[in-house]
Amino acid sequence: MKLTGKKVAILLERDYQDMEVWYPAFRLKEEGAAVLLVGTTAKEYKGKFGYPATADVLIDQLRPADVDAVVIPGGWAPDFLRRFETVLEFVREVHRAGKPVAAICHAGWVLASAGILKGKTATSFSAIKDDVVNAGARWVDQEVVVDGNLITARKPDDLPAFCRELIARLSGVPAGK
Repeated sequence: MKLTGKKVAILLERDYQDMEVWYPAFRLKEEGAAVLLVGTTAKEYKGKFGYPATADVLIDQLRPADVDAVVIPGGWAPDFLRRFETVLEFVREVHRAGKPVAAICHAGWVLASAGILKGKTATSFSAIKDDVVNAGARWVDQEVVVDGNLITARKPDDLPAFCRELIARLSGVPAGK
């Protein structure tokens, strides 16, 4: 198991994209990582398609130093996540520490609000391309983009590549090895 001893936070808010929380959670656990579902103010959240998630911890109870990476799912959750300064500061600090910040779909909104896209190459769901570009990134239409410790993907279909790159970054083993 490549990720034994690693701890990864997955951010939760209402209307998260169900697959973009659960697919990474199970893949990371399969590789031996401890996964923490992190809520903003509540313990219970429902995904866009109704799948429930229970937060293990709230964002104000977790320090960036406590985790090795953060995953930001899409759906409508990023529009709510970006309204919490505690979320934005957490993402900024994980990024500053050089740890993986993995964002898929509409999660680019959180990256834009956290101010960590300037000078980066990134992708996202096409509907927020302008937001990503206006935050200073070079947007590309690829299933997954890795720029330093920033890992971005477009949509649920890209989850295999997204998780492959996140696992590679966390394990130090290049993807496909």
